[in-house]
Amino acid sequence: MQEELLEVVNETGEVISVLPRSEIHGNPSLIHRVVHVLVFNDKGELFLQKRSMNKDVAAGKWDTSVGGHVNSGETPGKAVKREMEEELGIAACDPEFLYTYIHSNQYETELVYTYYCAYDGEINFQEDEIDEVRPWSLDEIRLNTGNGILSDNFEHEIEKYMKYVTTGTKAQSIKGTK
Repeated sequence: MQEELLEVVNETGEVISVLPRSEIHGNPSLIHRVVHVLVFNDKGELFLQKRSMNKDVAAGKWDTSVGGHVNSGETPGKAVKREMEEELGIAACDPEFLYTYIHSNQYETELVYTYYCAYDGEINFQEDEIDEVRPWSLDEIRLNTGNGILSDNFEHEIEKYMKYVTTGTKAQSIKGTK
């Protein structure tokens, strides 16, 4: 199988170069684009996925409903639909774009495009990448923040989302690192 090629971008998403995933991961000076989808059910609970122990990032941690790389030559809109279907088997949702932000840690730097989806159908998750998927209340997420159960990427995401919903801001770019 050929290695995934990702675009190295600047903070505004302009493509600088294309490199293999292995050269980008592990080098936080190289920014790459990812999509996240926050999938909520009709009770207002947020679906989280427990990442497989085989993953090189946040193995065994609870993470964003859907998350994945934007492949070289792909738009974030196409990536979000592809990732929703691959990871959770959801094709019947038209995700709404919310905001972008930069997430950086010692391992990587991502330009994150976050989307929202309301969904109450069946979930068929990708078992080789995900161990479990279940809905969490926002109170349950707050109680588990900072205790090592949630990925650092998701903790940054939920912080951005809560700020977004409390300020009532429409789709915008939110810059900042954690």
